[in-house]
Amino acid sequence: MKDTNPIERHTISVIVDNEAGVLARVIGLFSGRGYNIESLTVAAVDNRDQRSRITIVTSGTKMVIEQIKAQLARLVPVHKVADLTIEGPHVSRDLALVKVVGTGEKRVEALRLADAFRASVVDSSLTSFVFELTGSTEKIDAFVELMAGLGLVEVARTGVVALSRGEKQL
Repeated sequence: MKDTNPIERHTISVIVDNEAGVLARVIGLFSGRGYNIESLTVAAVDNRDQRSRITIVTSGTKMVIEQIKAQLARLVPVHKVADLTIEGPHVSRDLALVKVVGTGEKRVEALRLADAFRASVVDSSLTSFVFELTGSTEKIDAFVELMAGLGLVEVARTGVVALSRGEKQL
């Protein structure tokens, strides 16, 4: 039997007042209802109006996603909520710093793969590299998986940031 309520992954962008406690309220909404946050980024986007953009990647059934959006919209410091996944084309990127330790052939192979993925070397020693990589979550996941066999020791990621394509704005 086909599942009529599949779990879907959505990228939600929220414009909020840039003030203390707003992020805690948004996170509290998710944790209080048992919703998972796969990725969360926050940054000031309009200093004049004191606004920030929160980008949240979450998963749930269509009904759960609708509940999340409705509950976010009801929070007082929220100005706008947009589900970029369903509102049309959008661009999303993640940034990662990936530390790989190794010598000899593993070092050469790590550099070759980094070149193929268009990762930049941002730090280097005789036994390690730190690569910087931007792209889709899937691209970064693939790079990290390949580096696991070549001496991967540490990964730091920003989380997803996203904007709608074209003239439309949030």
